[in-house]
This record gives sequence, structure tokens and C-alpha cells, in this order.
Amino acid sequence: MAIYAIGDVQGCYSELCRLLEKIEFDPAYDTLWFCGDLVNRGPESLQTLKFVKSLGDSAVSVLGNHDLHLLALHHGIHKIRDTSYLDQVLDSPERDELMAWLQGLPLLHYDEIHKSLLVHAGIHPSWGLSKALKLAAEAEAALHGEKAEKYLTNMYGNTPKVWSDDLSGSQRLRVITNIFTRMRYFAADGSLEFGAAGSPRQNLRNGLTPWFQMEATLREDVRVFFGHWSTLPVGCYGRCFALDGGCVWGGHMVALRIDFEAEDWFFVDSHTKRPVDTAG
Repeated sequence: MAIYAIGDVQGCYSELCRLLEKIEFDPAYDTLWFCGDLVNRGPESLQTLKFVKSLGDSAVSVLGNHDLHLLALHHGIHKIRDTSYLDQVLDSPERDELMAWLQGLPLLHYDEIHKSLLVHAGIHPSWGLSKALKLAAEAEAALHGEKAEKYLTNMYGNTPKVWSDDLSGSQRLRVITNIFTRMRYFAADGSLEFGAAGSPRQNLRNGLTPWFQMEATLREDVRVFFGHWSTLPVGCYGRCFALDGGCVWGGHMVALRIDFEAEDWFFVDSHTKRPVDTAG
């Protein structure tokens, strides 16, 4: 049995299929870990959702910011300018079934056997494992419950920029969600910086530090697998593994086998090319 962590799909279903052929994926024996952003920007969001849902227990996926955007649209919250790449999902007769499944996905997944965390953007450096899991469950309870529409309405915004245990209500849920699904950099004063999306090389002079280079509280034996950051070169950063190959921008669809210690990376070239937009 093999476990493969997969980078952001973003509706690039054809490339995903070619990647699964390359790794000889067998759903009877293997498991796929998707790091979120299954949808948007690419041309095949509907096919992607249907396929991942059909895998059942052979797939694990966490929510990314674009998945949450789709859920917001489903609930009538229109805060996105361009929805053309999601209309195929919203117009589908399977919309309600797919959205119920998507809304039930977690923000964070932890595998104790492999000491591995799966998340879309990252883990706050001040959070240990138990705290990260507890905070993820707190936000998930709001998303999965009767007040989901309120949660999705209030999740938009860049503030608060500093985590505090004293936060409450919508501000607390917003910053938890932003950390798990949008975080890239910290400013010199320790605040989250959401305005910068380029590579660390591009931000050397801006006093910004990638989240995975901050002093961490997370147990040293825990690995973190994340996506979200297409301008960050795919690879290993200590015990953190960046998986977003920028497939939707003409890069690569990426898989990493994670059930043994040796790194085993797989790539397929993209057939999709959208104008580069690093804000996602």
C-alpha cells in the first residue's frame, strides 16, 4: 500500500489522471492525500470533484481557500469577481451532493502512524500538534454545522493578523481559517502578511519570513505536507514539503510518496496555461 500526497489540482483533472497513471495508482491498495484547492481556475473542476469523491476511503482531502470560495458561492455569498471556472459545478445537477461532500471535508488531517500532517497552506509556528488539531476542529464545527453560512460570510478578510488565544467569535474563526488555507509569510513584527505571494527570493528585502522558517512549536518528528504556494519551488523545507507545482499556470502536477522515509517525487507537465496570478 502506498500513500501519495498530491499538490493543488485546481480543476486540472486531465493532468491529475496522467499523474495517477505515472504512479500506477490502484485505489484498491493505495491512498491519495490532496492538499486542497481541488477546484477553480483550471477547466475541469466538476470532473475533479466527482473523481475525488468517487474514491471514497482511498482519498483524503483537506479544504483550500478556493474550495471554501466555491462553498461560499453555493450558499449565495458572492464575494468573488470571476466565477466562470466554477459555473460548471454550480450548474451541475450533482451540485448539492458534491457540495455536501466538500463541506464535510476537514481543514487539517493527521496520520499518527506516519507522523504526518496534511494542510493547504501551513501550521502557525506557535501551535503544537494538539492545538492545531483542536483549532481545526473548532473551525470545522462551524463549517459543518447549522451556522455554516455565517462562517462562510465572515471568513473573508485579512484581519486579525496576529493569533491570540483571547480571540473569539468570527475574528477567531477567520484567523484560524486564514492560517490553514492562506498563510505564506510573517512580517518582522510577527504578524501575518497576506499581501505577498511571490517566492522567498523575491521577498528577501521585504523583511518577510516564510511560515515554515519561523521557530516552530510543532513536534520535531511530525512532517507537514502543504500546497497553496505556486511560486515556492516544490521540495523539502526541513520537515515541511511544498507540493504546489503551479499546474494551472503551466507548471507541473506533483505527487510525493510519503509512506516511507526516502523522498520519491513524481511530476507531469501541465497542458493548462492561465495568465500568472500569484494571489491565489
